[in-house]
Amino acid sequence: MRKARLYSLLLVWLPFAMNSKIIHVGKSYPAKTFKQGLGLTRNGDTLIVHEGIYKEGNIIVDKSIAVIGRNYPVLDGQKKYEVVSIKANNVLFKGFKVQHSGFGTLEDPGAIKVYDRRNVTICDNILEDNFFGIYIQYGKRCIVKNNTINAYGIEEQQIGNGIHCWKSDSLQIIGNKVSGHRDGIYFEFVTNSTILKNRSEKNIRYGLHFMFSNNDAYISNVFKNNGAGVAVMFSNHVKMYSNVFEENWGDAAYGLMLKEISDGDINGNKFIRNTTGIYMEGTNRIIIEKNILEANGWGMKIQASCMDNEIKSNNFLGNTFDISTNGDLVLNTFNGNYWDKYEGYDLNKNNIGDIPYRPLSLFSVIVENNPPAMLLFRSFMVTLLDKSEKMIPSLTPDNFIDNSPLMHSLHL
Repeated sequence: MRKARLYSLLLVWLPFAMNSKIIHVGKSYPAKTFKQGLGLTRNGDTLIVHEGIYKEGNIIVDKSIAVIGRNYPVLDGQKKYEVVSIKANNVLFKGFKVQHSGFGTLEDPGAIKVYDRRNVTICDNILEDNFFGIYIQYGKRCIVKNNTINAYGIEEQQIGNGIHCWKSDSLQIIGNKVSGHRDGIYFEFVTNSTILKNRSEKNIRYGLHFMFSNNDAYISNVFKNNGAGVAVMFSNHVKMYSNVFEENWGDAAYGLMLKEISDGDINGNKFIRNTTGIYMEGTNRIIIEKNILEANGWGMKIQASCMDNEIKSNNFLGNTFDISTNGDLVLNTFNGNYWDKYEGYDLNKNNIGDIPYRPLSLFSVIVENNPPAMLLFRSFMVTLLDKSEKMIPSLTPDNFIDNSPLMHSLHL
């Protein structure tokens, strides 16, 4: 990853090092407007824009240049225009406040849009009150880093995504803060890309949304208080490491929703205080390992359409229901997890319970089929039903079982 990042930066900066000049824009310089300064540049130049408010409609960067703001000059779209359109390779765009883009559901205008280009770096900007934040289409080896992207959408039909990437390859989305958009970060047909150390919160729908995107990784991100959590759909070979999924509440909200995906790896994440920690539907050959699922309504919901998944070495702590399913056939394996509801014993003191644990409670099965039954939760009759079912299983699947439950939680 480091070699690839260095390679991308070299491709961006190499043209600027040879026969380049620096052009200044501002009240004290010959070029008073952004577009005047752009007209004076050639490939390889650096355009430095000084503090001020620039209301110049749609600004098109169609040369391989570095565009750098000093003290965050403001580019204002006046609620009419796509503010910045990047239509050249090898562009650096850094240090601006971009605000008040136009609105449109057909053209998808936004603060900064990259058109079919490669080696574009967009970093250290503040984006405020735009329809879309940063939009990349048909991009390759682009970097979006350390931007703050805020919007104030109320309904998802009235706002676009914070970082929107479509039909692109080898992107790096690093260290951004996104809030108030429809989806914080959106990938569709994006391959071989990394989402690293971002914070996506208080978005209307998803903090992160994957569609038809393969061989990607998201690592060490925080997804908090989004309308429906995070969704990974119709994708393969996605790696999900060391993320935090927190406080994603709602009737159809999840820390993480997996739908029609296969051959992924979910490792070292924290799912804390979500309606459902992990929801799985049509999910195959996923390894779920060394995660913490704590204080969720449901730790995991595994639909009957899932198979060949491994759930091992996880901590299930303080969830209302650890596991739920809607079918009788179980084709997934549980092994070596810690369940705080486990009441078994360990005579040989090897930290593994001597009797298997059945994490699926009878009441969770009843609630899955009859949601109003939740009104009876914590009643004496429900407790009696669950205890009886664990002793003499009759309605819950026989093979829904962890044969090696841990006696103590894992240090994760």
